[in-house]
Amino acid sequence: MKKLFDELSYQVSIATTKKYSTSFSLGILALKPAIRHSIYAIYGFVRLADEIVDSFHDYDKEALLRRFTEQTWQAIEEGISLNPILQSFQETVRTYQIDRALIKQFLHSMEMDLQKVEYNSELYQEYILGSAEVVGLMCLQVFVSGNKVQYEHLKPYAMKLGSAFQKVNFLRDLKDDFHVLGRTYFPSIEMNVFNNEVKSKIEEEIAVEFKESLAGIKQLPVSSRFGVYLAYKYYLSLFNKIRKISAERIMNERIRIPNGQKLSLAMSSYVQYKMAIL
Repeated sequence: MKKLFDELSYQVSIATTKKYSTSFSLGILALKPAIRHSIYAIYGFVRLADEIVDSFHDYDKEALLRRFTEQTWQAIEEGISLNPILQSFQETVRTYQIDRALIKQFLHSMEMDLQKVEYNSELYQEYILGSAEVVGLMCLQVFVSGNKVQYEHLKPYAMKLGSAFQKVNFLRDLKDDFHVLGRTYFPSIEMNVFNNEVKSKIEEEIAVEFKESLAGIKQLPVSSRFGVYLAYKYYLSLFNKIRKISAERIMNERIRIPNGQKLSLAMSSYVQYKMAIL
């Protein structure tokens, strides 16, 4: 029965999310059950593409990403894939009529990671659009269940939140991105002179995006509001921790929030949510 394969496919996406991200796993668990599987499917798809460009150093990344891209479009077109992650993703895409342009933009940003790009402001914004903002928009299409009016209204907030998350990731992963992968995303910054002043300017930009995105979170449907708020609170906590740490330390250490603190954050966030003090 195909139903068994569909169930297995979603289970693979769920396992992938839990293996790679405790924070997003907690956020997804806070969503209403009816939409959880679809968000797991989106995360699994994004994670698999990201792994190709970030981790498979002993293989032909370009060939792997090209094959993955071809299989993605084939799965969406045919409504089936033997790759469980692509199977659950195409089901989600077709169910919620996720805009194909968002998927194309995401895959384009993954292609950018295959090259050593000297990022200026324009390329920086293009990369963030594809790697983070459109992922937020894919999720938003699930959250609003295809309601186009709601989607267009909440779209700017979702893009701000995705951008803030990605920039926090850039700061958190600065050490590995620069020393291991040879990447520098922030435009017009010489990493050899990355200092507290430079770091502060980046953080000011992120702080504004966090503040602006919260207004959108408050307007999400009840089925997704707390889950997104929880992810927001986790990333805000990570961001605040990064702000207190020197630029030198950021360049030599990956900053993280311990799992115990994440659980505590989840409980306090739930109390805030129930008391309507978002």
